[in-house]
Amino acid sequence: MRSVKFLIAVGAASLFSSMASAADMAIAPPPMPYAPPVRDFGGWYLRGDIGFSNQTVDNVRDTNAAAYNNVAVAQTSSFSTGGIYDVGIGYQFNNWLRTDFTGQYRGKSSFTGLDVVSGTGPLAGFVGTDSYAATKSELLFLANAYVDLGTWWCITPFVGAGIGTSRVSIANFTDTGFFHIPPFPSAPVTSFNYAGQASQWNFAWAAHAGLAYHVTPGFTVELGYSFVSLGSGMTGPTYSFDQVTNTTHAPFAFRNIYSNDVKLGVRWNLDSPPAYAPPLVTKG
Repeated sequence: MRSVKFLIAVGAASLFSSMASAADMAIAPPPMPYAPPVRDFGGWYLRGDIGFSNQTVDNVRDTNAAAYNNVAVAQTSSFSTGGIYDVGIGYQFNNWLRTDFTGQYRGKSSFTGLDVVSGTGPLAGFVGTDSYAATKSELLFLANAYVDLGTWWCITPFVGAGIGTSRVSIANFTDTGFFHIPPFPSAPVTSFNYAGQASQWNFAWAAHAGLAYHVTPGFTVELGYSFVSLGSGMTGPTYSFDQVTNTTHAPFAFRNIYSNDVKLGVRWNLDSPPAYAPPLVTKG
């Protein structure tokens, strides 16, 4: 009986000792709230760009094909630099893909061209030159899609493409000619043609590339390059004044106008990326 009481006393002392040790141990802190990884986000943005164009044209030709019967023509031409101004609205689907719609005004640029003409067949011996001058401007509307290629030190390279429509306007067109007609090579014939302004709508497309710098999460600066196909332009009917007659002729066509554009732009995000807020922890 004594042994049973002794064992009970020893067990009770051991239990009280364990409880006292547990009371001296520090209470484990509550688990930290879980912060999910940053996810891709979407949102609307506004954009604006300014820049300049460097344009080319395949050729400038009289739309009356008979004007080139029995003649060979070698042409050179160039455009002066024109200003570019556009605004747009877009949507950022995630960190990789965005789209926007832009409206662009492409300011007037001056055109000069020179034809060196020589006769063939029955017009052998006929030689002369045509000097052209004009101004050109466009409206350009594009739906664009871009792929952002990752971000390093706040800089994001991107590529993109766009399709839409252009309105090409040709104005102040003049054509001044000097010709030697056999058998009177010492008596040149001069002619002067002019045309009023005319506009033409075309299918247009563009390829884009550039770098975007993220100044803040909601404000981005872009330096971009675009290759743009603007379609063709057309003058109004031409009016001809030469040494004999005053006549009206077919318009001239500016066939296949292309442009290399450099632009500096900004984007304003209208929706900010979601910020993670940990749950409120209270103590009882």
